[in-house]
Amino acid sequence: MATGRAHRPATRSRGIPEATVARLPLYLRALTALSERSVPTVSSEELAAAAGVNSAKLRKDFSYLGSYGTRGVGYDVEYLVYQISRELGLTQDWPVVIVGIGNLGAALANYGGFASRGFRVAALIDADPGMAGKPVAGIPVQHTDELEKIIQDDGVSIGVIATPAGAAQQVCDRLVAAGVTSILNFAPTVLNVPEGVDVRKVDLSIELQILAFHEQRKAGEEVAADGVAPPVAARKQQRSTSSTDQGPDGDVPAVMPA
Repeated sequence: MATGRAHRPATRSRGIPEATVARLPLYLRALTALSERSVPTVSSEELAAAAGVNSAKLRKDFSYLGSYGTRGVGYDVEYLVYQISRELGLTQDWPVVIVGIGNLGAALANYGGFASRGFRVAALIDADPGMAGKPVAGIPVQHTDELEKIIQDDGVSIGVIATPAGAAQQVCDRLVAAGVTSILNFAPTVLNVPEGVDVRKVDLSIELQILAFHEQRKAGEEVAADGVAPPVAARKQQRSTSSTDQGPDGDVPAVMPA
């Protein structure tokens, strides 16, 4: 099997739009579930519904892969799994290093989906000398002093950063200098990288804030519809007190009731 350092995915050279590339893993996940149930073919409508997109967009995306399906039959599930896997580079071996083995890094190391999708965790790296040699997910943690050697020895081209924000840029710079060209960043900060290095950011707090925005909007729509504050809003109103009940700092009553 080829290694990630020797071969690069051909998506950009073949002119596949980034939006389509971003949807390919969704299709692959849905197709894999169908394959596990031994479903031989699937229509564009069924697959689009399973992937959460509309069928016209799915057919357009698949046209970039040269896959058009068969009228009245649909798409061959196994062939599409192979075709998308190949396009995403998942038929190759991609060594990955995870830097920062705290709670999040350890959880990532224990994630079983890496190996089944073509990603091999080559090394776990942490700056804490006390972590060195300790096994996490069956892999001994190595100190950051070994970072460059590990990348060179294992041919690593993908790095995962799960460090605190303050250390992320320095780790990123070292990864890039050692030859890593793709980075998955879990640190809550924006990384600066040179041309030719791809960064994907996963920020759980931002996703939660977006969900909070939608919850607030839905609560506002409920109030507008019936004029009654929903439970959350009602509790917030109950917690607010008048200025005469607050202490000098505005948050503790100046006189406690007897």
